[in-house]
Amino acid sequence: GNEAHGWVGPLPSGWSIRRLGTLGELVKGRGGSKEDNRDTGVPVVRYGDLYTKIDTVITCAPAFVDAENAAKYSPLPSGSLLFAASGESAEDIGKSALVLLDEPAVTGGDTVIFHPGDQVDPLYLAYVLESAPLRANKALRGTGFTVVHISAGRLKTLPIPLPPQWNQRAIAEYLDRETARIDTLIEEQQRLIEMLRERRQAVVDHEISARKGVPLVSLRGLVVAPITAGADETSDTSNPSWWPRFVRTTDIASLTRLDPEKRVTADPKSTGDAMLARNDLVATRAGATIGKAYIHLSDEPASYAGYLVRIRPNPARVVPMYLAYWSQSRHYLDQVAVGAVKSTIENYSASKYRATRVPVPTLDEQQRVVAHLDEQTAKIDKLIDETERFIELSRERRAALITAAVTGQTDVREVA
Repeated sequence: GNEAHGWVGPLPSGWSIRRLGTLGELVKGRGGSKEDNRDTGVPVVRYGDLYTKIDTVITCAPAFVDAENAAKYSPLPSGSLLFAASGESAEDIGKSALVLLDEPAVTGGDTVIFHPGDQVDPLYLAYVLESAPLRANKALRGTGFTVVHISAGRLKTLPIPLPPQWNQRAIAEYLDRETARIDTLIEEQQRLIEMLRERRQAVVDHEISARKGVPLVSLRGLVVAPITAGADETSDTSNPSWWPRFVRTTDIASLTRLDPEKRVTADPKSTGDAMLARNDLVATRAGATIGKAYIHLSDEPASYAGYLVRIRPNPARVVPMYLAYWSQSRHYLDQVAVGAVKSTIENYSASKYRATRVPVPTLDEQQRVVAHLDEQTAKIDKLIDETERFIELSRERRAALITAAVTGQTDVREVA
């Protein structure tokens, strides 16, 4: 019975379940690190590329190594399948793709290479390995917590549904065709999101720019408390609920919608001034999200990380939400881009924030700008949310389509 194989549901007649190890040979990859990468040379695919740059097939190399270094790596022939042997989560582990490169290539460590025998169509197998049941099977075989690993020995035992060979090829061709349609749709929606984001930026920039007659005031003149960096406590999800929330730089990727569940590990008394009140802004002072700002619109106090600065607006001089919109404008972002110190990571210090200049019209005019931008950005944000949801549903549909085809629920002859 199929149950013994850890497989879900019955398969059509003529299909069997085979262990991956019986369909070819698995070899552990070896080789150096990203430091070896060059712009030209022998194509190289690393385990991280499988998560970030590659879907079902590898048709162009993400990077290269020089010929001398390539000798230390494992060969990656066209027609083989490559598995990531390390990952950040059980859901991700064992991400795989079919190698269809035109020239000889190599792969580094933390990978497993599978050389298929002639009973299995490599493209069919690539789709099987992407299906929901196989991803669940890979997750079960992963070991470790902070970094998850999967060995060639554990991959060997994966249960593979195997129809007759002509059927494997038909399923692969059907899935190539159908997933390409969905992928094109997803790409179009992603372009739409880009355009909507550009439109949102233009709307904000139109309302907030250095205009004639509008005074430019440095940020230090618009606050009621010093602009200071936060506390360097680590955060921990297991803390008591009465400890304050903890806002990190990673939370700020979303502009104004933020719900930091993390709680600070220090007793709030010891965090002293590093606390946020309603209408405070926090902005990042280093790293990839440098300059990204967020307005705290909750009455629940929060503490914030050392890589962030807190800006507490003086309501007699500036409408807090006006300042929040300003922090999304080119006027502000350009000042950060020009002023950031380029070292190993970019840095824009608290003292630079204090000197950053803000166009400050009258309070009435600021209120008008906020009301207009609230209305305009809400429409755009709603469209962005709807488009993102559509992309998510398309991805779910793609996954369901693959699973149905490789488990025999869809008869591809009928839909061809």
